[in-house]
Amino acid sequence: MNQFINIVNNANESFPIIGKILPGFSNGIWSYEEELYETPSEIRFPDDKLDWSTYINSNEKIVLLALHEDACIGQIRLVKDWNRFAYIENIAVKKDFRKSGVGHLLLEAAETWAKEQSLIGLSLEAQNDNLIACRFYVKEGFVLGGVDTLKQSANSNIDLTLYWYKLFEKTKGTADEQR
Repeated sequence: MNQFINIVNNANESFPIIGKILPGFSNGIWSYEEELYETPSEIRFPDDKLDWSTYINSNEKIVLLALHEDACIGQIRLVKDWNRFAYIENIAVKKDFRKSGVGHLLLEAAETWAKEQSLIGLSLEAQNDNLIACRFYVKEGFVLGGVDTLKQSANSNIDLTLYWYKLFEKTKGTADEQR
């Protein structure tokens, strides 16, 4: 396990910003439209500087890696959240392996882990200008569950934080069963 700590961030590469999500809320349901930018750009998140060893053998959080030969081509990082969701702190796939199913496999592994923890679903945050990622989440069964206009107040480049959720169809140990 420890031998992989120094390659966790290897999947963190730049990604294209081609447009943004414009959310709407009506009759208790979130919807959205897409706005494409005339001039796309690229962005790269800074590498995570975490104590990765705390994810090893933990019942509360995990990092799952996708490996190709000896290279880390993808990673997903999850923590048990207070609301019984597995919160995806980060998901990243190297450019050369995007659209090849690696992200799907990472989410499948995340779902397996979450169900083993008796959690009810997956959740994550995305900035509204990360349109390609948002499209991917929708394709993977996530729905928009909320929007925050203040979370990124310190970052003038980000308008909104979007909250995405994927509820599992039938989860053992649901709240109703625990009453």
